[in-house]
Amino acid sequence: MTVWLRILLFGAVGAIWIAADRLEGSPAWDFVFIIGGPLAVYPIVWRGRRLIDREPVPANARAVTAGVHAAIMALYGAAVIKALALFSDWHGWTIALPRPVTDALFLATTIAMSLTVANLAIDAFGAPFAVALSRRLASGGFYRRTRNPMALATIAWFVAIGLSLQSAAFVFWVVLVLTPAELEYLEVYEERELEIRFGNDYLAYRAKTPFLLPRLA
Repeated sequence: MTVWLRILLFGAVGAIWIAADRLEGSPAWDFVFIIGGPLAVYPIVWRGRRLIDREPVPANARAVTAGVHAAIMALYGAAVIKALALFSDWHGWTIALPRPVTDALFLATTIAMSLTVANLAIDAFGAPFAVALSRRLASGGFYRRTRNPMALATIAWFVAIGLSLQSAAFVFWVVLVLTPAELEYLEVYEERELEIRFGNDYLAYRAKTPFLLPRLA
């Protein structure tokens, strides 16, 4: 996939996010985005998996991944935008933590997420999703402790946002709806895609490194 086509693809993702932000509808319509978006990830993941298994070579994996990532980014972004707008206004579903605590959690998870992005860039010459696919296998830094430090940090960041908003509904949505969809993508699609691109090196890395929860020792 050419650079210009990739730019066009992710420009379309940004346009979908803007449209979701500006679209005003009933709470029932918002739930189409909030619940339907993450649920739509499952068929996209399995369709992508079939496409890379049909021709398991790095060039095909890179091309399919660009499309899969763009679709998932569009769905996740629209869902998060609508969830933030809807759940932050709900009353009675609150988690009342002291503001210094929620601010500290938000800062810590923001730093952690930023460090995992930097880790991927330095260790593997890559960026989140298909903005820039990694050129080599990331196995140093945070990636020595867990195969998916960025996903773990992002989930924690969304939970911290929910706590800052004092929104139990948003936290539950992140844990029960958004996170399972993300884990499905990681397990079903990304691990296979990395195996195709990096071969035995990735298989050896996967065998000794935990999937999500980091190894402390």
